[in-house]
Amino acid sequence: MSELPKTFDPAEIESRWYVHWETKGLFAPDRPGADPWTLVNPPPNVTGSLHIGHALDNTLQDILVRHARLKGKDARWVVGTDHAGIATQMVVERQLNAKQQKRTDFTREEFIAKVWEWKEESGGEITQQLRRLGCSMDWANERFTMDPGFSKAVLKVFVELYRQKLLYRDKRLVNWDPGLGTAISDLEVETTEVNGKFWHLRYPLADGSGFIEVATTRPETMLADMAVAVHPTDERYAALVGKQIKLPITGRLIPIITDEHADPELGSGTVKITPGHDFNDFEVGKRAGFKAGEMLNMLDAKAAITQTADGLIPLDLIGMDRFEARQRIVAMLEEDGALVRVEDRVIATPYGDRSGVVIEPWLTDQWYVDAATLAKPAIEAVRSGATKIVPKSWEKTYFNWMENIQPWCVSRQLWWGHRIPAWFAEDGSIFVAESEAEAQAEAGEGVALTQDSDVLDTWFSSALWPFATMGWPDADVKAAGRYPNDVLISGFDILFFWDARMMMQGLHFLGEVPFKTLYLHGLVRAADGQKMSKSKGNVVNPLGLIDSYGADALRFFMAAMESQGRDIKMDERRIEGYRNFATKLWNAARFAQSNGIGASTTIEPPKADLVVNRWIVAETVATVQALDLALADLRFDEAANTIYQFVWSRFCDWYLELIKPVLQGEGGVPATGLGADETRAVAGWVLDQILVMLHPFMPFITEELWSKMGSRDHELIVAKWPMADARALDPAAAQEIDWLIRLVSEIRTARTELNVPPGAKVDLVAWADAGPEVGVRLQRNAAVLQRLARVQEIRLTNQGLAGAAAQLVVDGVTFALPLEGIIDLEAERARLTKAIGAAEKERDGLAGRLNNPSFVERAKPEAVEKARADHAEKAAEAERLSAALARLG
Repeated sequence: MSELPKTFDPAEIESRWYVHWETKGLFAPDRPGADPWTLVNPPPNVTGSLHIGHALDNTLQDILVRHARLKGKDARWVVGTDHAGIATQMVVERQLNAKQQKRTDFTREEFIAKVWEWKEESGGEITQQLRRLGCSMDWANERFTMDPGFSKAVLKVFVELYRQKLLYRDKRLVNWDPGLGTAISDLEVETTEVNGKFWHLRYPLADGSGFIEVATTRPETMLADMAVAVHPTDERYAALVGKQIKLPITGRLIPIITDEHADPELGSGTVKITPGHDFNDFEVGKRAGFKAGEMLNMLDAKAAITQTADGLIPLDLIGMDRFEARQRIVAMLEEDGALVRVEDRVIATPYGDRSGVVIEPWLTDQWYVDAATLAKPAIEAVRSGATKIVPKSWEKTYFNWMENIQPWCVSRQLWWGHRIPAWFAEDGSIFVAESEAEAQAEAGEGVALTQDSDVLDTWFSSALWPFATMGWPDADVKAAGRYPNDVLISGFDILFFWDARMMMQGLHFLGEVPFKTLYLHGLVRAADGQKMSKSKGNVVNPLGLIDSYGADALRFFMAAMESQGRDIKMDERRIEGYRNFATKLWNAARFAQSNGIGASTTIEPPKADLVVNRWIVAETVATVQALDLALADLRFDEAANTIYQFVWSRFCDWYLELIKPVLQGEGGVPATGLGADETRAVAGWVLDQILVMLHPFMPFITEELWSKMGSRDHELIVAKWPMADARALDPAAAQEIDWLIRLVSEIRTARTELNVPPGAKVDLVAWADAGPEVGVRLQRNAAVLQRLARVQEIRLTNQGLAGAAAQLVVDGVTFALPLEGIIDLEAERARLTKAIGAAEKERDGLAGRLNNPSFVERAKPEAVEKARADHAEKAAEAERLSAALARLG
């Protein structure tokens, strides 16, 4: 046993233990014969740094991994980073810009070499930060989505999907980021409400017989209009359907068509159709019979005006930026008499999350995956229960998205990433193969080939994470028991972008779901419930919280607040409270050391005869049972609360106090004898069980205490999880100690409420007709009552008491505390009566405000909430004081 310092210092402990665990390889799966258990970490961007969402996600994963390891499983937590195509390329380009250089100053190969150089020097900062959080990842097998083995899997999947006609090249609309010059995913689009305009335009009929009015928030797109749509049932326009319109500025003739997309109740009931620049219009255009190759494009990759295929855009507009062109086109429409009116309007506008520029729907050739076909088995897997989604409420969202899934655009116009394994011949033929040599062999000798310059969307490669990280396609990951993974923990916001796509690819290539359970956690929000963002200035740095309170306290907060289906509100006071919880455990261990309590020598509970020891053994086993159930159901908050209540209340506040009379003899000399020896053995065993149960949540302090409580032949991280042996449950002991705790609590409450001086000792009286069991319990626990309740004499009586006494009832038995001569009874009655009146007055005043509709409706929500809380507090205070007065009779 090594004596613990008086002060708990998380920083010193955390740095020392993490290095020890990692250096000794204790995170690696190395248990031959044990059941494999696997979890893969959502790979953070190689450019990333730890944010509060990462802290939540990785804490929950680490709890499960450490628990599985303690349960004897051969646990592997796969760790790695994503190459993050756009983000990484931007980082390196910014570095070049700082040196007055740009990407195009270099060949593609030279630029990629610079990215790899950056990755080796600066990439992976987040992996060091994950270590600070205590994540017990398999670092020896760290993966990267661009490492050779992973890249081999990506190429194989692309080629096989192409050969199975599930991956193809097509011209469709994409979210185009003009700032980055690439297509981006929906996840990378941020929609923001901005003040804009709504322009009403007059389009003349080609025969000169009239006009039709349309409205738009993007008047520049009229340069590529191909139709005007009206609803099939809109009688106002029935006679015009099929007629031609002659567009202002371009003079293009376009038809009036019918489509249900046009809403008769909205504005004029007409909609201008620009299929090459609007997602809804694209679908309308297809229904009208326009082929994608025929749809007009009026923007280049930088969102500047370009000539359409029919050459009708005025030359002075060509090359003009889209927003500059907007002003010019509005002026031209006004000059032409085609501008009816302009309204101010708040418009939901899509922005690129990295570039910060407005996104354009842009018609371009891209590679697509037939997601609808791949989605069918993934839908069935969740319906059949092969993969369970927790919370179950997310199933409806999953089914809705998967059943309406669109083709998945998987190409990006970047240099950094997995280059698409497709080669083009001069005649337009495409050859897809895993290598250029294979493509050339397929094309034939002498056929010049040029490789596609695009790279794959990073979500395409990360969709292979559950099996490509295990060595697929070279290794049989199913035979090794590493696939499917046992569980995946993910934020709900990537359910479609990552989780569902892993389901699709895993089922398609391995014929089995990639994970048995998918757990979706919520967001960590600011204390006021708002979403955290840099612009709001409410982002919380988890590393700063670790510096202030320790990783254990932050981890426990994350677990305790993670309630299925709900977001977490940041509350630094709670984190501070869990730091206090760690300190309380530390002090309990120091108390144990000072009283001769050390490490247990047995996994099974020691033999116990004393009621208090039988009780704590039973409480420990019940806690193990409750903890096992909570973790099996992924109820992290329930699991954290279970161990918290047991450690703080049952063990520290009560058990250690209840055993002091047994452990501490006269004059500070430790007690000896069978009862003391038994108690030390039981207390040491219970503390060991606490350290093991708490370890998944608070790994650092528990490992430190484990090492200091006695000689061990192994670290706590590889100890054995406690046995939930129901034979150790002891209802009789539980009833007696629970009764004792309630009796002590009632006496303490009465003393406090009636202003009995802390140093004053009072008698405890029970009536003899209470039954023999009460007398036996009082006699058996006399020492505890005298110590914890400041009771002097305990006696049974058949007679009434002379003088005033406070009365309290426990389990239907009335006890009395004679107070004559200890307090001024009349003064105390007067004090209580006055305090009750004051509390009731405040209670009733608050009730009046809350019953006033004007206050509830007009006051700020936080003011109403505070009034409700104050009312509840004053009502409880009045009730408590009235009960105290009633005790005096």
